[in-house]
Amino acid sequence: MPKLRGGLRAVSVRLRGAIPLTSYNSEMLQPTEKIWHNGKFIGWHEAQLHVLSHVVSYGSSVFEGIRCYETAQGPAVFRLREHMKRLIESAKIYRIDNIGFSVDELSVAALELVAVNKLKSCYIRPIVLRGYGEIGVLGWKNPIETYLACWEWGKYLGEEALAQGVDVCISSWTRSAPNTLPTLSKAGGNYLSSQLIRMEAAVNGYSEGIALDTSGLVSEGSGENIFVIKDGKIYTPPLSAAVLGGITRATAATLAKELGFEVVEMNIPREMLYIADEIFFTGTAAEVTPIRSIDRIQIGPGHRGPITEAIQHEFFSIVNGTKPDRHGWLSPVPVSAAVK
Repeated sequence: MPKLRGGLRAVSVRLRGAIPLTSYNSEMLQPTEKIWHNGKFIGWHEAQLHVLSHVVSYGSSVFEGIRCYETAQGPAVFRLREHMKRLIESAKIYRIDNIGFSVDELSVAALELVAVNKLKSCYIRPIVLRGYGEIGVLGWKNPIETYLACWEWGKYLGEEALAQGVDVCISSWTRSAPNTLPTLSKAGGNYLSSQLIRMEAAVNGYSEGIALDTSGLVSEGSGENIFVIKDGKIYTPPLSAAVLGGITRATAATLAKELGFEVVEMNIPREMLYIADEIFFTGTAAEVTPIRSIDRIQIGPGHRGPITEAIQHEFFSIVNGTKPDRHGWLSPVPVSAAVK
């Protein structure tokens, strides 16, 4: 989850057993040439909203984060249709029924956007929001605006984290209770919770926080799903634990099963994290990132473990094009747009 949230600067704090926080991407976004808006390409700096747009006061937006990877065959977008399908479903949950674009149309637009901006690899951000019109909570009469933007963006939790892992904490902030905010919708307003989790972790010198649900069971990170490995089995919390149905989560589960590991969805108590053999995060931004400590308690060997490494290797081999895309997860950017 670009995790780019708010442009906070890295906090230089060292705690016993924790590392200085360097994982925040404090750089400003680097503009690309074009953004797609309601079916047309506009200049980057033309993509602006009125301060009284509904989304500003009420958080009425849904969005996605999608990665485009550089491969030997050219740029390719990972699980593009699944992301666009989830975008539309997120909007439907919030009764935004009139986006006006299908999964296919949004997918084509995303590929064209990467091509127009001549990027080899990038992060793609689709956003659907309620715009300027009536003021008030209801918002049904406000226009629906759909944007697609993309930009170059590196590893969310740091390049070294992929091998060494990250130090995280259990957050004091709890995920939403059932029947409050729908966590199956990737809605902008939901990420107020994520900001609190991430900021709390940052000021205490951790790379990320893990939230519990209202029952005190493990939910997810501020923008990542979580997998726990114990005695050769892989466990992950169910969607009912206030978890977003992550597309990288589904990918990791599929790859783990193909590698011969058992993957079990179950409620995970907090203390199980401390005695796990390995733990890793998944997410579009985090990709597959191991966790080396939680609350200053070392997890397993204190670095990436063998099962995490196997899943990670399989994941990157597919998205980077060094292994066949046997699941059809990659959508190539049109050949005419390939960057030389």
